[in-house]
Amino acid sequence: MAAFSSILRPCNGFQVRTTCLTGLRIVGPYYSASLVTPRHNRHQHHHRIASSTSSIKLQSRYHVRSFSSTHLHSSSDDEPTNEKARILFLGTPDVAATSLKTLYEASQRPDSPYELVGVVTQPPKRRKRRGKEIASPVGLVAEELGLEVLCPEKARDKDFLDLLEEEVKPDLCVTAAYGQFLPKRFLATPKFGTLNIHPSLLPRWRGSSPVQRSLEAGDNPVGVSVLFTVSKMDAGPIVSQQSHAIDANEQATTLLPTLFDIGTQALLEAIPKVIAGEITMENAQEQDESLVVETNMIDASEGQLFPERMSALECHNRIRGFSMWPGTFLYFQIGDDETPVKVKVVESKVLEETADELTRAIVRGEKKKDGLRLVCGDGSILEMNKVQPATRNVMDAKSFVNGLQGRTVVWLSGLDSDE
Repeated sequence: MAAFSSILRPCNGFQVRTTCLTGLRIVGPYYSASLVTPRHNRHQHHHRIASSTSSIKLQSRYHVRSFSSTHLHSSSDDEPTNEKARILFLGTPDVAATSLKTLYEASQRPDSPYELVGVVTQPPKRRKRRGKEIASPVGLVAEELGLEVLCPEKARDKDFLDLLEEEVKPDLCVTAAYGQFLPKRFLATPKFGTLNIHPSLLPRWRGSSPVQRSLEAGDNPVGVSVLFTVSKMDAGPIVSQQSHAIDANEQATTLLPTLFDIGTQALLEAIPKVIAGEITMENAQEQDESLVVETNMIDASEGQLFPERMSALECHNRIRGFSMWPGTFLYFQIGDDETPVKVKVVESKVLEETADELTRAIVRGEKKKDGLRLVCGDGSILEMNKVQPATRNVMDAKSFVNGLQGRTVVWLSGLDSDE
């Protein structure tokens, strides 16, 4: 990589972006910096980068600093053997931000054999069309901790990979819900490999949304795996795996953070052994390919419940699994109004009793805390404790019934709702 010089200028306390000739962008709240190549090579470099759409954003909380700071890997051949291992963290959502905090705190201990040298996360996004870009939860936490942040549009971007190889030089990478495929060149960079926290008992539920699919399937126990990352998704050898028994009504909203907390602790136990060479890609536990179950990408249309062909348990498990997104819903007919009302089911449980006869009428139980009861096609009964009619707030069963003002309610099948 050509040598770079840095141009700093005050930005009146606001984030200002400048795009440099190399296609790299550095963003800082008080200074902006653009990297430029030496004058004699500028034309050639501009021609090469002009055709590239790749972009890397480096974010620092108080000022712009490149990896030529204390986090830059020394190029000396006679480095001390007791130097701490350099870890690069990759993640994006809230659960990964919590893992980042825990890993950072552990790295600050005097006896820690590693240091956290940087963070990679998804680029900032606009929540509204004209709103300002907001960094990912991991990006925000990294800024609070004073860590350098890389936000490549794609992990395969050449400039990003060049920077990793020539300046960051991580010894070990850690991923937690990063959200991008890692190319072979990335995986070949850290000498100790890349460890990933995956919230399932691999090889069951490889792929995206493992927690949602495991709850939908009624799995108990569930679990989390720490594994080496390879090119094939979630197929690497397993370093650590822990099971976790759950309540019959546990939802993805609460289970996902729990599993990442468990996985992070397992990760912290594994890292020193990986750095010491006790655990390697070669001696970690290979996955049994005959037991592989892959997850399918969740589609919003899967949120509709069909009681005529689903049991109460199947409906309940889908409600639990899809609690974060896309949610689950039914269509109700209220009174004589023939316009179907879309109602989201927020919380539910399965009753032990079964119905003597099939009915589409929805009624509330007799006790004070009873929910709305729906009889499925097989006679099993789903009790809906919290619902959300379209354009309304989430409410309990009593509030929903009070709003009916004596009108009756029946559930509609998918066929009826289409009509």
